[in-house]
Amino acid sequence: MSSRVWDTKEIRRKDVSVGELYKVMHERTKLEPINGNIGFNKLITDKNVHRPGLALAGYVELFSYNRVQIFGNTEVRYLSSMKLEERRRALQTIFQFDIPCVVIANSNEIEQELIDIITSHGVSVFRSTLETTRLVYFLGEFLDEVFAPSTVIHGSLVDVYGIGVLFVGLSGIGKSEIALDLVERGHRLVADDAVSVYRQGEDILIGRSSRIAEHFMEVRGLGVIDIRSIFGIRAVRKRKRIEVVVELEEWDSSQEYTRTGLDHEFISILSVEIPLVKLPILPGKNITVIAEVIALNHLLLSYDYDAAEVFNQKIQEAIRKKKKQSAGASRYFERDFE
Repeated sequence: MSSRVWDTKEIRRKDVSVGELYKVMHERTKLEPINGNIGFNKLITDKNVHRPGLALAGYVELFSYNRVQIFGNTEVRYLSSMKLEERRRALQTIFQFDIPCVVIANSNEIEQELIDIITSHGVSVFRSTLETTRLVYFLGEFLDEVFAPSTVIHGSLVDVYGIGVLFVGLSGIGKSEIALDLVERGHRLVADDAVSVYRQGEDILIGRSSRIAEHFMEVRGLGVIDIRSIFGIRAVRKRKRIEVVVELEEWDSSQEYTRTGLDHEFISILSVEIPLVKLPILPGKNITVIAEVIALNHLLLSYDYDAAEVFNQKIQEAIRKKKKQSAGASRYFERDFE
């Protein structure tokens, strides 16, 4: 088993505006701006969301003020249990910090005077019909993707039998042609030429195309074609998890290529280990069919079936049986006194 690191430039986004958050997520999270577009230019600099909790009670030493603040049932009812003057003080305590925005969950209501206090600090206030847990999940998912480490890889990403196969290699080696052949055979194109890759969580890589080049492909000698228009909507998808990297390279007789598959290779992209298959290109070699087999073999591996290991075990068992038979024959001739 061996591994190597992909030499790519990692891109990290540093912030996202409150206005952009609202524009992208208002339908999914049922966001309703309560105080207009106040504070839409404020920046969110942390991918996590926060519930103020103890900060409303006055303990602000560990207050994560630079995050989206969620007011759920607990926060709203806690404020409601106070006298009006106490509520004012509680809000003034937390809004002395530069908070990006506030989202009130479960369609909860708060007094207009409290909204005016928040507005006076230039902070957006939204209300959502979603319960707190779902709201936190959706907003967290969006921010996690926005702030995720990302990079751009020169290659072609295709969904082959549900497995995201990323084809890489030197320019002109045939990545797009293989992707096109796979699409013609019923598989789905995700991205060609420039694959945008970002890390989701700790160990998942997601690949997608840029908005401009989405589902367009350049074929040398033919030009740019629109895969979705030619092959239909079933031939494309917007994004896919990258599960196998196939590195296409010209045949080199001086280089040793794996024959058994017992030595698994991996490549590290954005600190995530992905299985790597080096595929030498030879005239007459059906790379498309081999790519399908690579995907199917990966499916088998996900079900803990390793064909190379099973074959190796069969060979070892045959050797053991042969040795046992040889030992039996030796004992027979040792007793032959004639």
